[in-house]
Amino acid sequence: MKKNMRRMIADIEREVEYTSHLIGKHVLDPRVMKAMEEVPREVFVPGSMMHFAFENGPLPIGYGQTISQPYIVALMSDLLQTQDDHVVLEIGTGSGYQTAILSRLVRQVYSIEVVRELGETSAGRLKDLGYTNVECRIGNGYAGWPEHAPYNGIIVTAAATHIPQSLIDQLVTGGHLVIPVGEPYEAQELIVVTRGEGDHIDVREILGVAFVPMQEEVDDAD
Repeated sequence: MKKNMRRMIADIEREVEYTSHLIGKHVLDPRVMKAMEEVPREVFVPGSMMHFAFENGPLPIGYGQTISQPYIVALMSDLLQTQDDHVVLEIGTGSGYQTAILSRLVRQVYSIEVVRELGETSAGRLKDLGYTNVECRIGNGYAGWPEHAPYNGIIVTAAATHIPQSLIDQLVTGGHLVIPVGEPYEAQELIVVTRGEGDHIDVREILGVAFVPMQEEVDDAD
């Protein structure tokens, strides 16, 4: 597994260099890269996909959802500009892999998943693996999780049709929302929204991406 992990990290580094003109940097935050090395990606993919766990591409995890490619996970984590004492919100628990990465970077992670069975399975997996600074729930990501707001950062792992004002409202001043925006299965853009003083926001487009669509209604996956 160590050889596969080294290959995955090298793939991420090459992708960062290749897209440096878009993302504005040649290397990602060393804290992010350390988390990518430490979190065992293979335990977050279905058994049938184990052979492809370290490939630099997305993988299906059931229920019409995917685990994002390692480069995108690393990039989005970097764009969040986390610090050790931060509290962040994740929209789209999915397999729990991005959640686990975030847990190594901040004090507390709150994560919402719209597919009940997927969310409950991932919450159990994260608990079993010892990620104690993570709290998960089933719900509509567009609404966020206002009970624990404000957040230093919010990361969305599915494509929204628009930038939800409710999520911006749950950021601290200076906080970042990292979100893919676009119509389902059409052109999408990874965007960083920074909340300024008052109603001011800064919106920065990063690069084109392809995510599954963000759902509003809770799917019990029966």
